Amino acid sequence: MAGDITEQAAQYLDKLVKALEIPPSRYEQAERSYKSLGEWLHREESKVSDHDPEVFIQGSFKLGTAVRPNSSDEEYDIDCACSLRGLTKSDLSQAELKELVGNEIKLYRKSKGITKEVHSGQRCWRLEYSDGAQFHMDIVPCLPNGTSQRQLLEAKGLDTTFADTAIAITDNEVPKYRLITDEWPRSNPKGYALWFQSRMGDVFERRRRQILTEMREKEVNASVEDIPIYLVRTPLQAAIMILKHHRDKMFADDPKANPKDKPISIIISTLAAHAYQGEETVGDALISILDRMEEAIQHDGKNYIIQNPTDPLENFADKWEKHPERVKAFKYWLDQARKDFSSAAAHAEYGEISAILEHRFGPDLIEAVNKQLGNMPNPQRRTLLRSATAASTTAPPSVSFADSEARIPKKPDGFA
Repeated sequence: MAGDITEQAAQYLDKLVKALEIPPSRYEQAERSYKSLGEWLHREESKVSDHDPEVFIQGSFKLGTAVRPNSSDEEYDIDCACSLRGLTKSDLSQAELKELVGNEIKLYRKSKGITKEVHSGQRCWRLEYSDGAQFHMDIVPCLPNGTSQRQLLEAKGLDTTFADTAIAITDNEVPKYRLITDEWPRSNPKGYALWFQSRMGDVFERRRRQILTEMREKEVNASVEDIPIYLVRTPLQAAIMILKHHRDKMFADDPKANPKDKPISIIISTLAAHAYQGEETVGDALISILDRMEEAIQHDGKNYIIQNPTDPLENFADKWEKHPERVKAFKYWLDQARKDFSSAAAHAEYGEISAILEHRFGPDLIEAVNKQLGNMPNPQRRTLLRSATAASTTAPPSVSFADSEARIPKKPDGFA
């Protein structure tokens, strides 16, 4: 796709991100909610207080890539984990851990007067708040798994950079769910957040320090570590927000796109973070990421591999072999995203850009963008802002995953 973007298109994308952003109050609400649950687990009557419980946030709220729901009927999904740090996999089964944590969550619901019952999912407990709150919290019971993860990776000669923050999680569909065993599903949300932050690079650190300076000018006593990722808003975060919303609308509205096959957010976030090269603006980051988005997809002659950057043994695309329609869906979405944003990037009229993006983002969101742009000048003459990549082409490239040639899985870019 073309590597150039007009000044007006760049401005338009900046405002699009503003329209997609969730209010800071929602992040604060999420923070209050998971901290409140953590405090509940530490109360004197708690059945888990002796096991050193910790509740922490993960997913898009942790990464600062959450976007507004498409409608008032949809809810914010706040992903959390509840780790009982005083226990090990030799102490209890996954089923026993899930029940232990679930009982406390049910008591918490009653104590807070939450009407909706707690729902048990495959891996988590769902805490449904009131309709007015417009969010629910998914809580995954887990145990520390750093030592086991490090031993596992070291035995295979693999990278252990993020091993210490690994956790073992519950999953009621695995065969040994009710047995006391060392074989638990693995995850590492804290490690992933650290890796994601490292991919934002100097841009993140500069912007976080700028926020700190502004806070201190207002006589707010804080350190740079006190500033959460979601307050910073880097071009990488913004580009992922745009891509996720583009995906959601496309798979909701396009008859050729089956909603069951839409690319999952962890794949989009991981590929985008690998592709990001420190661009300073949203427009440059988005165009550049789309140009290189499939580069971190590997193929071993049989399977597609999108390696978890914190666990080289986990493949985010592990369902693609069984469901080849998901590969096609990813290719279809990426090709459409390249076409849509390449076309928008070439225009210097806000109205033309709106017409291109409205069918992918919906009239309400585009109207919100246009309101932000209402008082901004929009010259007729096309002006190029800068080249987002070294190469420039006249048409979007076709997506190729090199199916006919085996690719040897390599260490993901960006690892320390």
